[in-house]
Amino acid sequence: MSTADNIFASPDRLRHAFEKGLGRLLERDTLGPFILATANASFEPELWNSLRPALEERFEELSTDYRARLLGNGTIPDGDEDLTVFLKLAFLGFNTLEPTRFRQAGPWEVQFNPLRAFRPQRMSTQSVDGIRKPFNPDGFHFNKPFMEKEILWEGDLGGSEAALYYNKYPFVDRHGLLVPERHQQHPQFLTPALHDFAWKQTARLGETLPGVGLGYNAYGAGASVNHLHLQLFVRDTPLPIADPHFSHNGGSEPYPAHCMALDDAEETWQQVEALHRAGIAYNLLYLPGRAYLLPRRTQGSFAMPDWCGTCAWYEMAGGMVTSNRELFSALTSSDIAGLLREATI
Repeated sequence: MSTADNIFASPDRLRHAFEKGLGRLLERDTLGPFILATANASFEPELWNSLRPALEERFEELSTDYRARLLGNGTIPDGDEDLTVFLKLAFLGFNTLEPTRFRQAGPWEVQFNPLRAFRPQRMSTQSVDGIRKPFNPDGFHFNKPFMEKEILWEGDLGGSEAALYYNKYPFVDRHGLLVPERHQQHPQFLTPALHDFAWKQTARLGETLPGVGLGYNAYGAGASVNHLHLQLFVRDTPLPIADPHFSHNGGSEPYPAHCMALDDAEETWQQVEALHRAGIAYNLLYLPGRAYLLPRRTQGSFAMPDWCGTCAWYEMAGGMVTSNRELFSALTSSDIAGLLREATI
């Protein structure tokens, strides 16, 4: 992998590009970039401490500006989603925000992530029919003009065109949305070529980014956008699903969900293709040289607990997100295992 002008050349280079991009977003005068920068900064305590003064200043400027607009002619140019999120934040007060907190509940990871509760759910919790739907150019997708400002990087990745967007409401470190061949308008449905891209690029990125991975939500398995994307992250510690104590990793502890640990790209594709033929939804986690494939029930077909807004690749991999402080403290290992057993098939 060439390292010239490559944000993937090292963890430090990716972090620098990530943080520099957030600073640029704060210079924009609309709500979307501010919300994205705030949510990403609040995910990491160190980054939050660094950017909080600038974020607070921008919040006051935007509040004053939008208040004047409403008093003047009653119109605001931003879309409903960003305005709704900003009004929630304004109602609570910027000073009530705090960085994301983590704890362990047995083998599971639990995070208190209050800002993620503000995000629009789009299609991630809607009941769906089937596991594939044609791309809709009139629906939400990553080629919308207003999404251009959320691109962190775009270029050649291992011989394929790709764009890396910020995740507006992150729940893992260095969280981005990797969109291969975005102008081809692929729906959220894996093909052999796209699977091959994900497998190979995870391995290549792993050469310079320890802890890198790609999460994938099939249509009907928590995907919020029907435009082919994978969720890139770089973690300091493995996800719970990679714990060697679990049976799919050679240990003795059964995993609460059906999980296939696969070390070969072709074998992984054969299993994915079998799920496609059977019409079964799934979540997929790519790590360098390994994939975890989790067939599951489609979203909306089972009851979700109050403490969990969605069940997608991160949840199926053993990480839980809640925006309720009391539930964050009270959540137990058996609660989490129960959700995985409910979701799996």
